[in-house]
Amino acid sequence: MSHITPAELALWQRGGLAHTLIDVRRAAARQNDGTEIAGGRWQDPALWLDWKDAVLSDGLVVLYCAHGHELSQGLAEALRAMGVDARHLAGGIAAWKTSGEAVAVLAG
Repeated sequence: MSHITPAELALWQRGGLAHTLIDVRRAAARQNDGTEIAGGRWQDPALWLDWKDAVLSDGLVVLYCAHGHELSQGLAEALRAMGVDARHLAGGIAAWKTSGEAVAVLAG
């Protein structure tokens, strides 16, 4: 499976199941939106070659972008090629919000 739905991710979060959540939105899109999915960390997609080796391969990794298109899908595919169980969030943070899930305001 190459994606995870907002409902599935919400179940994982509420159930305390181990996963790594990575926000791969471009910096400008992230700042303009002003929110993030709690529990994640931002990684600059333009610098993915610098951080890809730090992504742990011993559990589920979920990547999300604005709408679940090129950025998160492409980076999840690249990580899967490296042996990581990586999936993109279907619909991105937009679908997460539409499904009624909570977001956190960006710090700073």
